[in-house]
Amino acid sequence: MRFTDLFIQRPVLAVVVNLFILLLGVRALTTLPVQQYPTLENTVITVTTVYPGASAELIQGFITTPIQQVVADAEGIDYLTSESQTGVSVVTANIKLNYNPNAALTEVMAKVAQVRGELPQDALDPVIQQTTGSAISLMYLSFFSKELTPEQITDYLTRAVQPKLQTIEGVAQAPMFGDQAFAMRVWLDPQRIAAVGVTTTEVVAALLANNYQAAVGQTKGDFITVNINAHTDLNTVAGFQDIVVSAKEDNLVRLRDVAQVTLSSATDDSLVTFNGQQAIFLGINPTPAANPLSTIGAVRAVLPAIQKQLPPGLEFAVVYDATVYIQASINEVAQTLVEAVLIVIGVIFLFLGSARAMLIPVVTIPLSLIGAAFLMLTMGFSLNLLTLLAMVLAIGLV
Repeated sequence: MRFTDLFIQRPVLAVVVNLFILLLGVRALTTLPVQQYPTLENTVITVTTVYPGASAELIQGFITTPIQQVVADAEGIDYLTSESQTGVSVVTANIKLNYNPNAALTEVMAKVAQVRGELPQDALDPVIQQTTGSAISLMYLSFFSKELTPEQITDYLTRAVQPKLQTIEGVAQAPMFGDQAFAMRVWLDPQRIAAVGVTTTEVVAALLANNYQAAVGQTKGDFITVNINAHTDLNTVAGFQDIVVSAKEDNLVRLRDVAQVTLSSATDDSLVTFNGQQAIFLGINPTPAANPLSTIGAVRAVLPAIQKQLPPGLEFAVVYDATVYIQASINEVAQTLVEAVLIVIGVIFLFLGSARAMLIPVVTIPLSLIGAAFLMLTMGFSLNLLTLLAMVLAIGLV
């Protein structure tokens, strides 16, 4: 007896099996993650080394080249790129697709540690960062104001908004673009420095000696413990202006005599505008296994609460939302899937010429598609454009 004869002789068993497949398939459809493309672990490791004051040629010869040579020997490297600028060296290692990101990071860190002793002494320690998943943000939020400065907006977003977004399930990072953090800027005047006989090295030494964080500790008695705080740092423009840079022959040279001190942004290298107005952007980067639709849905759920807590004069807008395109693409493919089912059923009816004979494919085709969802779930697949197009192709093969 053939295997199919069992279900012909026992129709109740056939109905039960089909209902079981339907139940598992429907349950899997509600659990399967919805994505634009299949999940891929695309890892990028960046090694950034800062050498203040060094030229691009010096950076290339003494920092970029040694680091690039040792990192190239690490396991899992697909290809390397490097960039040498004035004071900064950036070596980017692109890891092979689906290679273990933690193993790759450990390997790169070990290789960089081997060459650390060969780098210039004045160079800062290399900073190694790992990015796994898509480097393109799913959403961009724009924050702008006519009353608040970019530095004030950056300070508020760093303290109140960015941490809240990064704690949402499925969000890996919420990077900031066009941010301008507060910093004390010291603009040296070459003519004044030359007139009083002060060097830039003396200015740097005076800043380091007069502005630092001191951990004093605590004092203890028989019944009491008192924590001691020493205010050794400066936090006002006037405080920095009063720093004594040089004391020669009873002549005090203060920082205000040789430089202009201002409280402004730490860097002016980047600028972001929204509708012609300077703004600060926040991106939403998902984790590799996150469902983009549910992640952005969770982000949109907290946006009203964020808007209520914004300071007066600060506004925000959703500049870009990739899930709109993702949802539209999936809807189009799903519509094509339904159309393919109807066309196949119509062709079968035209060839068989009997509605009763057509009843079997009418039931089996949707049931097979729903049952395939359970297999997709067990194999770690997701509902994306490729898997849905595969279903369309499978229906066409009928």
